[in-house]
Parts: sequence; structure tokens; C-alpha cells
Amino acid sequence: MPVNTRVAISMQTGTPASLVRQLGFISATALVISNMVGTGIFATTGILAGQLGDARLILLCWFIGAVFALCGALSYSELGINFPSSGGEYVYLTRAYGPTWGFVTGWVSFFAGFSAPIALAALAFADYVGYFFPAFKQANAQFTIGSGALSFEFGGAQLLASALIAVFTLLNCLGVGRTAKVQNVLTGTKLIVIASFILIGFLAGSGDWGHFSQAAVRTSTLSIPIQFMISLLLIMVGYSGWNAATYVAEELRQPERTLPLALATGTALVTALYLGLNLVFIYSTPLESMKGVVAVGSLSASNLFGSQVAGIFAALMAISITSTVNAMVTIGPRVYYAMAKNRAFFSAAANVNPKWHTPVAAIVAQGVCSMLMTFTPFTQLMLYIGVSLTFFTVMSVASLFRFRRTRGWQRMAPVSFAFPLIPGAYIVVGVGMMIYGVIWQPKASLMAGATIAAGAAVYHFAFTKRAPS
Repeated sequence: MPVNTRVAISMQTGTPASLVRQLGFISATALVISNMVGTGIFATTGILAGQLGDARLILLCWFIGAVFALCGALSYSELGINFPSSGGEYVYLTRAYGPTWGFVTGWVSFFAGFSAPIALAALAFADYVGYFFPAFKQANAQFTIGSGALSFEFGGAQLLASALIAVFTLLNCLGVGRTAKVQNVLTGTKLIVIASFILIGFLAGSGDWGHFSQAAVRTSTLSIPIQFMISLLLIMVGYSGWNAATYVAEELRQPERTLPLALATGTALVTALYLGLNLVFIYSTPLESMKGVVAVGSLSASNLFGSQVAGIFAALMAISITSTVNAMVTIGPRVYYAMAKNRAFFSAAANVNPKWHTPVAAIVAQGVCSMLMTFTPFTQLMLYIGVSLTFFTVMSVASLFRFRRTRGWQRMAPVSFAFPLIPGAYIVVGVGMMIYGVIWQPKASLMAGATIAAGAAVYHFAFTKRAPS
């Protein structure tokens, strides 16, 4: 959920100055790609192998997730053009439903939008490092308290994940300039690793196309249709970030044309990368051997190239995941900062360090929360994120039906085509996923609901007397 928080102030007049429309199609598309390609693709397919047990269903799930993300991205493009402000969903929901919902979406962003995904990425990093040091694998946790969604795991994976979060939290406190340089290197590495792995895997790897027809014994007792809908929640974690370019809508040249084209192209390219990776994963490894494996990239590389070459890819994939951690550690506090400046979040989040010019309190608070969340089981953490984020993106897309009745609203051609097909499809599928999640994954859904309810309570008791500017 990346956010553009740059606000230029005229020194002569003291009024906000307009941002320059300087970003073209390539820059906007690159923004979408870099924010979408994250933890999900490196860690989800092994979980799906056990849940669905069929290669065709796994590929179909990733494809439907892409279509769903595209419908959401196109809907957000219209919102972004009409409300080109910092805060994303905070702006949309405040305008559509009032300040309570605006605050709650920022509150949920702190927990499910950034802290939990940071923890998820850090745990995936630990599993890839576990290729070299098995003590860091999540499966080798030394202590487990509780069971299921309410369990907590303690071990090397949690320690390493917390250490990684602490490093990037500290780096972000010390200034955004050096952080951006590190991020550019990590993002470039990630894209090169994925493209190389797909190409070399098919050209030189020792795989078997027969794996696509070999089913696995399912670990889920739910029927295929029910499990498929729940698995889509995990897929949406992998596709999160499709709304990236909407946050720079006011800086795009010809936004009516550039924004939907960039979102569509970026999502299509990411879909190709994701499907390509999944084809390689299944080509390299039977689903039965892939079940429950988080670091599925390491397993695939080992089967394709042998242990020595696999070690190289495992290391590169671990490095690739660090770019996701760093990006979210950087972006999240800017959301809280934007809200706090508008007196719609805790005032400490708006405090900027005079030396480093960063919102240190917001960065540190997010880092501590993320480290605590590393003790949550991986799959339950993914479901918690999926339910929480889907709820608010569905609400944002639904706001289009309200805004389109207002005078002066700018309508975009891709959304207007067969309206309300695109936003309607997003809402129907999103609501369906949440309903199935509530019925069949009640504990993770309950945690998501509790987070939302807690946010509403905090706003009622601590912020109702404040009047956001």
C-alpha cells in the first residue's frame, strides 16, 4: 500500500504548491511492478499445493487473482484522479463514509497493511536463509504456545526475522536518501533474479512436465470450491500493491490515459512473472513434495540445478525478499504521518526528527509491532492480512457508486465500459472471499474484525473531539 507523501509548500505564500506532472507511462508502470512483486510469490505456492492439490487449480487461482487485482486497480485509478492526495484509502473512505472510517483504515493499515506484511516477508526471508542454516526455518521452531490461529511460535526464524526488521527500521530512521538507494538496488536484484530463474529453469533445469498431471494429497478437509475462495485470500496478499500508481496520479502526464494503461500493463507483466514462476515451481517439483514448504523457490532450485547452484538462487531470493521488507518499512510510517498531520491519528506519528528528517516515532512503533507479529503462524498471518485488506479495498471500490453521482466527477473510460461490471466484479468476488473466510477461517477473520472494532473504539474515545482539517 505505497503512499506518496510529498507536500510542497510555497515559501512566499505559505500555501500548498501543485506537484508537477512529470511521470510518464514507463515510470508509472515500474512503480506498479516494484510494489506488487513481493513475499506472496516466493512463499504461497507450497501452501496452495496442500490446500488445492492440483496444479491446474493453483495456476487458475493465480490467474483469477490477477483479474481481481486488475478490476481493483482500474477502479482505484478513477478514485486517484479525483482525489490525488496522500493517504490512499484514508482519503477515499473519509470523503465517502466520514472520518471514523478514514481513521479505522489507517489503524488497520498499521497492523494488517504494513506491520503484518513486514513480519510475513521477514519470516519468508528466514525460511530461505534456512536453506543454509536449518535452525532458521519456521518448521523448526523451538517452542509453540497454543494451537491454530491462536498459537505463538518461538525459534530461530522469529529471531532472524525480528533482527532483519530491526535493521531496516534503524536504516529508515537515519534518513530516506540512503534508504532509497538501498531500495533501488534490492528491487533491481529482485526482478533480475525472477526473470533469470524462470529462463534458466526451463532452458537448463532438470524438471518434468509430468508433474502438472500429478495430484497431491490435500491437507485441507474443505471442499474444492470453498478452499479455492479461501486460497484467493492468500493470493491477494501476493498481488497487493496493485494500487501503487494511484498515489501519484497528480504527478502523471495525461493521467486519464497513463494511469489505467500503467495499471493494466503493470498487472499484466506481474501476472506473467507470477505464472512463469509457478510453472517453474511445478515443473521442478511434484506437488506432493511441495506441500507446506514456504521457501518453495529454494526447493525448486535444488531440484532443477542441484544443491550448489540452488544455494546461489536461495541467497538471491532471500535478498529479493529484503526489498519487500525495506519498502514497507519505508512506506507505512508515511501513511500514519499524513493522517497525524491532519489530526486524524496519534500526534507522535507526525513528529519529524530534526536531524534525520524522518518520522522516527512512527517508524519505531511499526517496527516493534512487526517484530511481535513474527511470532504468529505464517498461514494465519496471511489470512489475517487478506481479510483485513480486502475489506477496505472493497469499501473503497464501492465508494465509486456514491462518488459517481456527484457533480464534476471525472469518469474514466475503462471503468465506464459496461459499468458497473469492473467495480461490481471486484466487490462481488471480494465480498465472497470475506464471507468464506468468516465461515471457514473464523479465527483469522475474528482477529481482523477485532482490529477494525478496536480502531473504531479508539477513534470514538480519543479522536471524536478533534476536527480533521
